[in-house]
Amino acid sequence: MKSGRLPLIKSSIFSSSPNHRSFLIPLNTTVSTNHQNYLSNPTSTTFSIAIQHFINSDTPFHGQKIHAHIIKSGFSPNTNISIKLLILHLKTGCLRYATQMFDELPQHTLSAYNYLIGGYLKNGNVQESLGLVRRMVDSGEKPDGFTFSMILKASACGSSTVTLPRFLGRMAHALMVKLDVEPDEVLYTALVDSYVKSGKVQYARTVFDMMLEKNVVCSTALITGYMNNGSVEEAENVFNKTVEKDIVVFNAMIEGYSKSVETANKGLQIFVEMQRLNFRPNISTFVSLIGACSVLSVVEIGQQVQGQLMKTESFMDIKIASALVDMHAKCGRIEDARRVFDYMPEKNVFTWTSMIDGYGKNGNPIKALELFYVMQECCVEPNDVTFLSALSACGHAGLLAKGREIFESMERDYSIKPKMEHYACMVDLLGRAGRLDLAWELVMGMPEKPNSDVWAAFLSSCRLHGDVQMASIAANELFKLNADSRPGAFVALSNTLAAAGKWDGVSDLREMMKAFRLPLGSALRVFIPPYLHSRHNRLDCRVGVDLHLPVLLVRNNHSRVCTLFDQGSRSGHEVVHL
Repeated sequence: MKSGRLPLIKSSIFSSSPNHRSFLIPLNTTVSTNHQNYLSNPTSTTFSIAIQHFINSDTPFHGQKIHAHIIKSGFSPNTNISIKLLILHLKTGCLRYATQMFDELPQHTLSAYNYLIGGYLKNGNVQESLGLVRRMVDSGEKPDGFTFSMILKASACGSSTVTLPRFLGRMAHALMVKLDVEPDEVLYTALVDSYVKSGKVQYARTVFDMMLEKNVVCSTALITGYMNNGSVEEAENVFNKTVEKDIVVFNAMIEGYSKSVETANKGLQIFVEMQRLNFRPNISTFVSLIGACSVLSVVEIGQQVQGQLMKTESFMDIKIASALVDMHAKCGRIEDARRVFDYMPEKNVFTWTSMIDGYGKNGNPIKALELFYVMQECCVEPNDVTFLSALSACGHAGLLAKGREIFESMERDYSIKPKMEHYACMVDLLGRAGRLDLAWELVMGMPEKPNSDVWAAFLSSCRLHGDVQMASIAANELFKLNADSRPGAFVALSNTLAAAGKWDGVSDLREMMKAFRLPLGSALRVFIPPYLHSRHNRLDCRVGVDLHLPVLLVRNNHSRVCTLFDQGSRSGHEVVHL
């Protein structure tokens, strides 16, 4: 190696400390008892041991002084030392110098390629790592399973800060097949995990079925993928066929079940079964279990879990405490949620968001907004869900100016681009305030095409203020989007026309509804009068095949009301006008 290469290392290291040579002899090393002799007559062995020492240490950057000494002394390192220096620079994050060491190798071995590819991937340089793979193939060197497992791991762990090729996992898999790389257990697991995390569960299942011996890690990844896709039966099938179950696979089932009110009870049953088999629950288990209690609104079971946790050191774990705050808030016990919240020694953005959302959903939007600003004073940055909760609170409190200020601050102060949910919330806020003109401007100025939630919010605002013309536009957009939006849009527009006395329009709309033959005849729906709480005095209604001729089976002691709200509707529009 020529003297003068790596100038930054030479200049910075040799000027940093007059005692830099002390780093040349690592602790617990008996290379030479004569320090001066070691410096004047170093060997490949002593250099190799010294470099390896710093690779294994917590301060690898000190090992760069050895590299500087090699350059200054004119020592010509062999391949083994060069690769160790490459590893050393990768560990310190100096990709520039690691690449230089790689380029100066007399022969680029598979291990050298893998080290550098791994270093690039670790630092988010995915494109450069793929370029190295292509360079490796072009040079006649064949990538192995470890090469591809690193790439697949990068594809599975991609974040918003790293731009990945759209089909990175599939590209890697295709190249594996082309190069006839024989997958081992590690590579199969990486493939399954990559496909699951990219939403390609069927591809993951195909790879999973190819495995001769299916490990629990693959089973867990596939179960998670199926649960995220709502394919509960498929997840149960994989779980039942998993022979050697561990706590992680049980946790995957409990977490998956806890996402839906229809399956949350099964999550509780799995927890009981897990304990019967002497599996000790961990933090993830309790977080998922509390989530199931939250979905089912069974606060009594949740309190039993909390009581059990209070006897352990895990009680104040930030994940568990945040889950408890969320559970109490969703079960309507906002005071209990606040007690847990105040007791927590540290809080993250999810804890704050759960508490803010809890206040908003439990009829205290002012308190929610106060906490939103306290959160920022505590130097905790809100995320997109926090902003959604704050905007919702503004809507319920009728704080138009405050809502607009919060909405505008998302991208301006926190670089968070509003999603469809945020736009729908703002349209609803503007509509409640009677500013349909501003709501229309917001919809028309959206960077992306509005979805059904945005148009449904605008239609609801038009109905509220009796604006037939704008309601017709919003309903027409909903008709065009998807069939699921049509029933609510038809009924909301019909009610708007009826309220304005446009009976001819109502008749025309009913004829359209007949033509569409809306498929609601088989659905059992629960409706509630607008002034009653959702948990009391329910009206069980079976809607007829034609929505304009509802067959109502009403069991209620209250006087007849003119409007019923569909409890299953996300948009909250009334679906029957009596």
